[in-house]
Amino acid sequence: MQQPLEKGFEMGERGLTQKEAERRLGVYGYNEIRELTHVSPVQILLRQAKKNFIIYLLFAAMLISFFVGKSITAYVILGVILLVVCVGFVQEYKAEKAIKSLRRMITPVSVVIRDGKEQEIPSRDIALGDVVVLRAGEKIPADCAVLEENELRVDESVLTGESKEIRKFASRNAKHCGDKGSLFMGTFIMAGRCTARAVHTGMNTEFGKIAGMISTAEKELPLQNKVNGIAKYMSTIAVVVSVSMGLVMLARSLPFSYDVLIDILIVVIALSVAAFPEGLPVVIITTLASGAYRMAKKNAIVNRMSIIETLGETTVICSDKTGTITRGEMTAKKIFVYDRLFDVGGAGYDAEGGFSCRGKEVTPNKERSLGLLLKTAVLCNDSKIERVGTGKEYGAFGSATEAALLIASAKAKIFKEDMDAERLEEIPFSSERKTMYVLCREGREYYVYAKGAPDVLIERCRFLQHGGRTARLDGKKRERILSANRKLARDGRRTIALAYKKTDSAGKNSLEENLVFLGLVAMEDPPREEIKSAIKMCKTAGITVKMITGDSKETAAAISEEVGLVGDILNGEDMDRMTDNELTSVVRRVAIFARVRPEHKLRIVRALKQNGEVVTMTGDGVNDAPALKEAHIGVAMGRKGTDVSREAADMILKDDNFCTIVSAVREGRTIFSNIRKFVTYQLSCNYAQLAIISVGILIGLPLPLLALQILFMNMVTDDLPAITLGFNPPSHDAMRIKPRKRSSILDKQLFTLLVISGTIMTIGTLGVFYFVLNVLGEGVSVARTSALVTLILFEIVHAFNFRSLRYPVHKLPLLANKYLVYASLASILATVVVIYTPLNTVFETTPIGPFYWIIAIATALSIIVVFDALKVIKRRSLNANR
Repeated sequence: MQQPLEKGFEMGERGLTQKEAERRLGVYGYNEIRELTHVSPVQILLRQAKKNFIIYLLFAAMLISFFVGKSITAYVILGVILLVVCVGFVQEYKAEKAIKSLRRMITPVSVVIRDGKEQEIPSRDIALGDVVVLRAGEKIPADCAVLEENELRVDESVLTGESKEIRKFASRNAKHCGDKGSLFMGTFIMAGRCTARAVHTGMNTEFGKIAGMISTAEKELPLQNKVNGIAKYMSTIAVVVSVSMGLVMLARSLPFSYDVLIDILIVVIALSVAAFPEGLPVVIITTLASGAYRMAKKNAIVNRMSIIETLGETTVICSDKTGTITRGEMTAKKIFVYDRLFDVGGAGYDAEGGFSCRGKEVTPNKERSLGLLLKTAVLCNDSKIERVGTGKEYGAFGSATEAALLIASAKAKIFKEDMDAERLEEIPFSSERKTMYVLCREGREYYVYAKGAPDVLIERCRFLQHGGRTARLDGKKRERILSANRKLARDGRRTIALAYKKTDSAGKNSLEENLVFLGLVAMEDPPREEIKSAIKMCKTAGITVKMITGDSKETAAAISEEVGLVGDILNGEDMDRMTDNELTSVVRRVAIFARVRPEHKLRIVRALKQNGEVVTMTGDGVNDAPALKEAHIGVAMGRKGTDVSREAADMILKDDNFCTIVSAVREGRTIFSNIRKFVTYQLSCNYAQLAIISVGILIGLPLPLLALQILFMNMVTDDLPAITLGFNPPSHDAMRIKPRKRSSILDKQLFTLLVISGTIMTIGTLGVFYFVLNVLGEGVSVARTSALVTLILFEIVHAFNFRSLRYPVHKLPLLANKYLVYASLASILATVVVIYTPLNTVFETTPIGPFYWIIAIATALSIIVVFDALKVIKRRSLNANR
């Protein structure tokens, strides 16, 4: 529905009422872009025939059979067609469901003002006229008119294609705000903050109109392309060999009858189908989607499934310190006011705790310097705390560092709402500036309050608050402050400096000059309990961990020692003096990067890539996006990350936890390993089926298997065990081997395994056929049935070989992959049915006694012996390639 600016649209700074918002959502709909590429179950079913070449081959064979009067054969082929379609449908439908579930896990939220209070809601619940609060790094959730702003800059490249920041200004006229006063859905706040009113939502936004005109084409993943390439290559070989064998059979049948020609044609089609790896592409996407869903359950949400392949190749993880390696729960523990060090009691977001100095309790209100510092910490602050329940526990909204300052002030009973201070101007914190300034009016007086990195802010200070008086800040005092800062940082604490000044000016120009230094606040953010073992696991797995932080060298060194990171430390300032070549030469030795800015992250990624590393990089800020895009795998934070970083990332951590990255790498290794096993297994079975018929024809034997037997085996007993290989659980040593090299799915070693195992199955099956036919003197029907049972058992037993490419079958728990066990039992049951029921007349099998089963079982088990021997011989080389 078209959204007019209805009467009462402008509802003031208190925003909409909850009741009015619900009414408007009912009238105009939710703020969401309709999914134009939604695929229904019917569409999935129909496209099985469209995409699957085998369907056309089988359909041709069915028509020929009907035409020549072989109705039973035709009905069996029809059943096979339905089975192929159903298997493809089930696999693809499961993949679609997994992908949809994955998308639902990423729920964008926005802050709106309703009933005069800020509240966080799902972005889809934004109603026409809602007042939205936006900050740097956030994605704009609807088309809006700017009401208030501070240094607001927006990136509209998703709409315009131009990568530049656009300055936006407030406009009181929502109808005629112009481009400079308009914000558009899907664009990003790059700097500053604002409040804005939603003027268009959902499909009525500019973004929605564009989306309505676009038909998104289905894209194939790089891994799918590789698999499709293998499938096409094998299919070409299958068709060429099948046609060649048909010509050989035709030549031997001269002069041939019409019925013989039809029989040969059906055999050629059946052989082509048997050797055609039709299941590969669908199983690949299903395995990836299911794996991505499992990763999401473990708090790692994959934005692009193509990176699952890359996860297993990761050689370096560059991780932020705060909130990723550490808990992200800042607590102010020490406050340094010149010549005095105060201890702050309590922990976390509980305001229980007091202040003491040298063991004696102190009252901040009676300590002028301490009280002024805490007041500055409250006023120069963009975060909020709200009391939870009736106790002293608070919930925090915004920066963990700022929240820690607010909690410390709350312990002194200093709150922003109790102050008569109006913020007039501000210079927001940025990773480049490393400081924040606000100008406040208190009555008729103006004050500047500032906070930032101690080594940066102290350069802006000319005076010092000391003993309740203001003194000049000379070089000696400056060095004493910096020495105290280094000492606090050496204990692993983050330090922040605070300053202020009284000013006569209400302008921005003089905010950063002639400040009065107030003191330092040292905050603790302890490492996560499990981080040490996770880093140790990475080392065992051949993955190097590098810690990146904006904190000082001393703080970084203390934390790195605590978590077990060993290596050189490189400061951001030292990096600035290095050329790219110099950084490339030292970057592998460096374990800790301190005082890092976003542009440093980008240089670090590029330097590591120059060294041939596969890099995973974490980031949460607006300016981290370039580094996240440059890395092989960009990882954004789900809790404290910005929308900009999440949009640029390949993976999002819902819990912001480093250990989740390690878990995702393990899952990625497992998924890709399972795909390689499935592909190798499937192709070895296809190779064996093709070779058995071809060799049998060339050496003059009767056909070892008939057309319907080939189709039965391929559709029922071949595909079932193969599909379940995608559910192999992670190997217990998945993180005990080095990252595999960037290579194709089917490398030289796996191709060798494919040929050897396929040859064993060929020799074994033909051997049983020849033995029963010529040595035991049984009829062709008994020999064919024995060969059929042998090949089916070969393929089932061989599937158990592929549960691991390192360890013998007997060392693996039988039920580690229960789906494989169920599929194997189902395959055996289906085989028994076509041999010992009236269906044997359809498939031209005959009941055979226990002796023939013993021969088949003994022959099939030989592939375990050979394969286990190969595992022992090639274990070291397999380790290097996985």
